[in-house]
Amino acid sequence: MTETPTRLFVGGAWVDAADGALMPVDDPATGEILAHVADAGPEDARLAEEAAVRAQREWARTAPRARSEILRRAYEIVLERADALARLMTSEMGKPLAEARGEVAYAAEFFRWFSEEAVRIDGGHGVLPDGRHRMLLSRRPVGPCLLITPWNFPLAMGTRKIGPAIAAGCTMVLKPAPQTPLTGLALAAILQEAGLPDGVLNVVPTSRAGEVCEPLLRGGRIRKLSFTGSTAVGRLLLAQCADTVVRTSMELGGNAPFVVFDDADLDAAVDGAMVAKMRNMGEACTAANRFFVHRSVAREFADRLARRMGALVVGPGTEDGVDVGPLIDAAGRAKVGELVADAVERGARVLVGGTTPGGPGCFYPPTVLTDVSPDSRLMSTEIFGPVAALLTFDDEDEVVRRANDTPWGLVGYVFTEGLDRALRVSERLEVGMVGLNTGLVSNPAAPFGGVKQSGLGREGGRAGIEEFLEYQYVALPTG
Repeated sequence: MTETPTRLFVGGAWVDAADGALMPVDDPATGEILAHVADAGPEDARLAEEAAVRAQREWARTAPRARSEILRRAYEIVLERADALARLMTSEMGKPLAEARGEVAYAAEFFRWFSEEAVRIDGGHGVLPDGRHRMLLSRRPVGPCLLITPWNFPLAMGTRKIGPAIAAGCTMVLKPAPQTPLTGLALAAILQEAGLPDGVLNVVPTSRAGEVCEPLLRGGRIRKLSFTGSTAVGRLLLAQCADTVVRTSMELGGNAPFVVFDDADLDAAVDGAMVAKMRNMGEACTAANRFFVHRSVAREFADRLARRMGALVVGPGTEDGVDVGPLIDAAGRAKVGELVADAVERGARVLVGGTTPGGPGCFYPPTVLTDVSPDSRLMSTEIFGPVAALLTFDDEDEVVRRANDTPWGLVGYVFTEGLDRALRVSERLEVGMVGLNTGLVSNPAAPFGGVKQSGLGREGGRAGIEEFLEYQYVALPTG
């Protein structure tokens, strides 16, 4: 892989920020600065928007097969450069190389999936009820889009948004997270190499998100926002979209319940817990946040989980044998430490971990807490760290009520061997996704998203491209 770009990508050119501003990119494992990246301001946002608007008409008219082939080439390039991309992500945000390589494969699949969807955009024809008119339906791109991606899955969240936008014929302004801009810029270079026309994708890393994004959302030329991030920021962006009725899709916070019934296969439940809790060091919106374990199996489940968590190796993600890398920054680690301390003060018992280590880097050990009070802050806060908080329950109605007692509804996990219970509880959970006897729900072919304050719309699957398309209906009189 060639040297990673550090400048803005606007109208097919690599350029400095208009005011010359730069921002540092830190390695969370060491605290050292990896690089300085151009820091976009309002003028750069305006230029990126103009480039996207100029390119929109011609890009929308591009043959679906041509758009498909660009995505297919990008898919192949991503896989060819898997090791370099994995190392870049590990350097920027800390995840172990094995996980980073997994993310590269996952990210590439969005390009392959949407390369296939690009040629399957269809419309419809029908007779209207009066019998005297025909209805023609066609699909067309929604228009220039603003895509805002998070730091925890910087490559996959980029491809999950860029892929359907390209397939649908939309142009884009991408604002990657300030912690992980290098991955977003590397992705732009790959798409340029794959043949994406100038102006279709523009990338503006920035530490000044409000100054960059708000004018775009209020200006009237951006017609679609796709955002992944916190619910608090999502609410703010929704308000800014209201002025010009910008179409939105949002993947926001989560507070995932992980329910283990008395008839669960405990081996499968512990395996699932390790995936649902420890993927990406727990820094995932899908991470299991609240573990509800039936009282009859709670002690055995807790002991097994603690042994597994305690055996994980913590260290820099670039080192061999490391299972758990650093958290994203000092603020993220401090938040996790405060949540654990609050739970312990309210009576929780620490089975493993629970102490912030000294030395450089933003490390926090895998932690298992039992006897957690429902009033603990981590019961109502997205932990975003390697902490499993266990509570017990006695019956199905009780656990469903407690699982649903949250403003979020992204994902839930259910472990039971009873088919009737599995389907019944899955249907009763107020979530957009359910992992049934599995700790992993993410898949490019599936519609990813939540209900309540966990977001709007879906990403991935056939539903993913729908977010970037509009319907047009034509009425034809037939006499």
